[in-house]
Amino acid sequence: MSSKISAKKKTPSSSLITLLPEDHFRSLVTSRELYARRSLLGCTEHCLYALLFNRETKDFRLNILRRRANGNRHFVLIPSLPAMPYRGSFVAVGPRIYMFGGDQKNMALSIDCRSHTVQTLPSMPVPMSCSFANIIDERIYVIGYRDNDRWKKVMVVFNTATQMWEHEIIKIDFGLGYKWLGCVVMAEKIYMRDYYKSFVYDPKESKWETDEMLNSKQWMYACVVDDVLYYHYQHENEIRAYDPKQRCWRVVKGLKELFSKRIRLSSTVSYGGKLILFFSKVFRNKPIEIFCVEISLERHQRGEIWGKVESCDHVLTAVNFDWNKALAVVV
Repeated sequence: MSSKISAKKKTPSSSLITLLPEDHFRSLVTSRELYARRSLLGCTEHCLYALLFNRETKDFRLNILRRRANGNRHFVLIPSLPAMPYRGSFVAVGPRIYMFGGDQKNMALSIDCRSHTVQTLPSMPVPMSCSFANIIDERIYVIGYRDNDRWKKVMVVFNTATQMWEHEIIKIDFGLGYKWLGCVVMAEKIYMRDYYKSFVYDPKESKWETDEMLNSKQWMYACVVDDVLYYHYQHENEIRAYDPKQRCWRVVKGLKELFSKRIRLSSTVSYGGKLILFFSKVFRNKPIEIFCVEISLERHQRGEIWGKVESCDHVLTAVNFDWNKALAVVV
C-alpha cells in the first residue's frame, strides 16, 4: 500500500522536469556553481565537440555531442558561440578550447566549455596561418606559416598558467614541408607529420629530430591514448598503432566487423582513455552520414592491442556541412 502511494507522489515531480524548457534545463546543468562543486568533489565529465563548416553560410561553427532520449548521441550546434576563424588551430585543455591564427592571422581565443563563452587572449607574437597546436606541461606550442608564407615556418608558445605568450619565436629551418597531416604529443614530445616525413620536437632539449620507424607510415588525423598513436588507415580499413617506447607499428585487432563496409572521412580523438573514431559510410548521390564509434583498448602481454566497440551512433547527416575537427574536453 505504501509503495503505491510513494509511486504516485513521484509521478508529478518527474513529469514537471520533462516540461521544463530545454534552455532552462541546460542553464541548470551548466551552471558555474555546479561545476565548482563537482571540481571540489573530484568529479569530471568528458565531452566531445566538433568544428563543422557550413557551405551555405560559409563559416565554421562548434557543435557538441548530446544524448537523445533514446540514448543515442548526435551533434547539436552551440548558438551562443560565434563563427570560428577559417584555418585556425584548435586544442582542448581541461574545460577550455583554445584557438589560434587562421584567416585572422594573429587572433587568439579561449572558449570556456562550462558556460560556452569566448574570451579574447593576447594577440599572437607573429601573424600565423595554416597552423597546428598541441600542449605539453601547461604550454601550448603553435606551429604555422609566418605572414602566410609557407616557406617561413615558426613556432610560438602560449603559457596557459599565465595566459601570456612567451617571448621566444622559434624558427623552423629544417626540412618540414608545407602540407601537414598531423600533430600529436607522446611522452612529452611533439610528433608532426608532413606529406613525406615525420619529425619530433623535444621541448626540454629544444631540438627537432626524426623517427624513421614512425616515418615508415603516412599517418594522419591521428590521436594519442596512453602515449600510443592511433590512426585509421583507409586503404586497408584498419586502425594502426605506434608505440614510441617499443618503436614499432601494430594493427589493432578485434575490429573486423566495424570495418566490414567501406568508410571514409575518418578522424580519431582520445576520449577518457578510449579511442573515438568519426567516419562516414559511402553513399552515392546521398547526404553524408557521420558516425561516432567509441572503442575501448586493451594491451596484451605479447604487445598486441585489441579494440572493442562500445557504441556506434549516427551523429550527423551532413547535407550542407563539411567535417573539420573533433575535440575532447574535460569539464
